[in-house]
Amino acid sequence: MRVDIISIFPEYFAPLDVSLMGKARERGLLDVHVHQLRDWAHDVHRTVDDTPYGGGPGMVMKPEVWGDAIDAVVARGRASAGEGLPRMVVPTPSGRPFTQEVALEYAAEPWLLFAPARYEGIDSRVVAEYGTPLRADEVSIGDYVLAGGEAAVLVIVEAVGRLLPGVLGNARSVADDSFAPGAMANLLEGPVYTKPPVWRGHEVPQILLSGHHGRIARWRRDEALRRTLGKRPELVGRIGEESLDKDDRRVIEEFEERRSAASFRAGPEDMAD
Repeated sequence: MRVDIISIFPEYFAPLDVSLMGKARERGLLDVHVHQLRDWAHDVHRTVDDTPYGGGPGMVMKPEVWGDAIDAVVARGRASAGEGLPRMVVPTPSGRPFTQEVALEYAAEPWLLFAPARYEGIDSRVVAEYGTPLRADEVSIGDYVLAGGEAAVLVIVEAVGRLLPGVLGNARSVADDSFAPGAMANLLEGPVYTKPPVWRGHEVPQILLSGHHGRIARWRRDEALRRTLGKRPELVGRIGEESLDKDDRRVIEEFEERRSAASFRAGPEDMAD
């Protein structure tokens, strides 16, 4: 996969040289190119922003600078990689949520172009201009605001990059991820353990030492269900009834009973503000 990133802070992407992403780049599985947006500024001060039309606080990134940068980066990429156009990704709090499903969608693309904004964002005409030819996609990594989109790009590149064939040493790791499609879809990953079997008085659950693969698989799904019910109960609601077996329903019923019992013991006076 080829990845192009246009930013006023190219140095922000040094982490892509280390760990899993760095190894993927060394092996040619991930081809990352980072570009300085200011190289396409039109004045001596290399200005990339201006005041917003209609007034208001902050500055808006200029469309002509971004347009020239995107055109040049796309032309360079096509010259070196041949035909085809990149999928353009613009991180913004107002975009669609970035999920594991979206990461899988992006991992199927041969070429991604990231346009992380600063200040109050990029002039909206830029996404309108490239919406069709580059399938420009505005995405959000969460309901909060960052100083700029660079951190979001790092998150997305790592989430996508680890899905590429050959990047992970064990391909099963992707299948076992939280939110991954399949039997564990919409479930958080349960607790994990390694040696020693006892640490500071905490013991590894005996089932994991039993060698009984069927029971271990059942225990892991039960624990994933319990963790999801406790931390992200809305995810369980996305699981279709046809995907729940009798053991799943048993875990859900037990959880609900314990929660109801805990609420009853607390009493209305303890639950009041």
